[in-house]
Amino acid sequence: MEAGHKIGSSAHPTSLHPPVRGDASSGTLGRHLARRLVEIGVKDVFSVPGDFNLTLLDHLIAEPELNLVGCCNELNAGYAADGYARAKGVGACVVTFTVGGLSVLNAIAGAYSENLPVICIVGGPNSNDYGTNRILHHTIGLPDFSQELRCFQTITCAQAVVNNLDDAHELLDTAISTALKESKPVYISIGCNLPGIPHPTFARDPVPFFLAPKVSNQLGLEAAVEATANFLNKAVKPVLVGGPKLRVANAKDAFVELADACGYPIAVMPSGKGLVPEHHPHFIGTYWGAVSTSFCGEIVESADAYVFAGPIFNDYSSVGYSLLIKKDKAIIVQPNRVTIGNGPSFGWVFMADFLSALARKLKKNTTAVENYQRIFVPPGMPLKHGNDEPLRVNVLFKHIQDMLSKDSAVIAETGDSWFNCQKLHLPENCGYEFQMQYGSIGWSVGATLGYAQAAKDKRVIACIGDGSFQVTAQDISTMIRCGQKSIIFLINNGGYTIEVEIHDGPYNVIKNWNYTAFVDAIHNGEGKCWTAKVSEDRG
Repeated sequence: MEAGHKIGSSAHPTSLHPPVRGDASSGTLGRHLARRLVEIGVKDVFSVPGDFNLTLLDHLIAEPELNLVGCCNELNAGYAADGYARAKGVGACVVTFTVGGLSVLNAIAGAYSENLPVICIVGGPNSNDYGTNRILHHTIGLPDFSQELRCFQTITCAQAVVNNLDDAHELLDTAISTALKESKPVYISIGCNLPGIPHPTFARDPVPFFLAPKVSNQLGLEAAVEATANFLNKAVKPVLVGGPKLRVANAKDAFVELADACGYPIAVMPSGKGLVPEHHPHFIGTYWGAVSTSFCGEIVESADAYVFAGPIFNDYSSVGYSLLIKKDKAIIVQPNRVTIGNGPSFGWVFMADFLSALARKLKKNTTAVENYQRIFVPPGMPLKHGNDEPLRVNVLFKHIQDMLSKDSAVIAETGDSWFNCQKLHLPENCGYEFQMQYGSIGWSVGATLGYAQAAKDKRVIACIGDGSFQVTAQDISTMIRCGQKSIIFLINNGGYTIEVEIHDGPYNVIKNWNYTAFVDAIHNGEGKCWTAKVSEDRG
């Protein structure tokens, strides 16, 4: 298991892999950063070259265990690092000063919203330029170089501006370890003249990271478990609902342990899809208020107690804050806190510890599962179409459903693919990723690139609308160059369909492309690529 996956998931201290020993002459900042990235589990770094980061890129290329993936633009490099972090536990991108840094901002903000540790590295100004009142190119024409830093301060959990080798070692290590501990992106700016200069702090192999484990307050944990067990064991028809923060809490296994032990039905919030096993015998679907999977909403909202593990109740997931959920019936389990109804709240109680301990205290209660089985009616299957009939979306997704296996992963683009992919039933170990909290259209092209690069054992199936595709289409080129085997279903509905549903207007119509010819042109006979237009269902 990669080190990025292990942080905070064990009661034991976490030491990362010791770096490869080198001689003193190779003790440079660039080599140190490259080794640290390998150490934390990063094997691929997504980059766009620029004149402030070229020397740094040389040092990353020189690291035999690191692969540099050149992207078409910085936004996609950031999205790729996001997708990579979803599969590997941590990702990294390297861009150039200001023109690159401000371009990657949107992707880093998305990673922050989704609790993904992405190391965003920027080649910065020459260390000799700080404080000189000089005006540099790639700036906005002021002798102040801090615009980029100030932008990143609001969307990263730590920032390091490395313009002096004396404290470079400490700044780099602190930033990288903070990203892993907080599961959020960090920003690192490195003076363009510094990567290759030997320095005593890098002259010997650094001591490997030691990240203090997150251990629950034992008294608080016991009190939270006792109070929750008393609450739930009195309930007649309790249910269990998984949310998106199961990932950041490293609590997916503990959630399944609890589900197996208690016998409650398990549902998933829409933003948590892929984190809850849908092959589980007690899985009842997506809880999404009025637009829940058939019969799931009725079971959850009629329960007299519900456990929400890692929820985010935003306007999307709550359907405009319309959930029929009563606070006094809810146990809210966040990554480091448990709140019981209108009663007590227990801090410094970590989700995985809590769910595992609770599994040993609950009485088995299958009443709500039996209620669900009694009212459940299987959904109708799309009728078979004649050859001359146009392909409909429900028929398309029936075929996509048949393609899924433990060896595949679904990437769902922002927009109507959210809703269509939400209906897919995921086989055991089938991956699933989307960006519901931030919802940036175009995210999926870069994320598909990054996820496929990290999870080479899975075939990525991406569902992307034409509007979203047009935002970030260039990095299909990088997928072909990397020899990836992803499948993209480009659903061409002539514009921003999700916006049409919200509020229609002429601005939602876009220029139609010949998408297969576009991808064929990118392919240009170099690599392996196949395209097809499908307009009818041929079975």
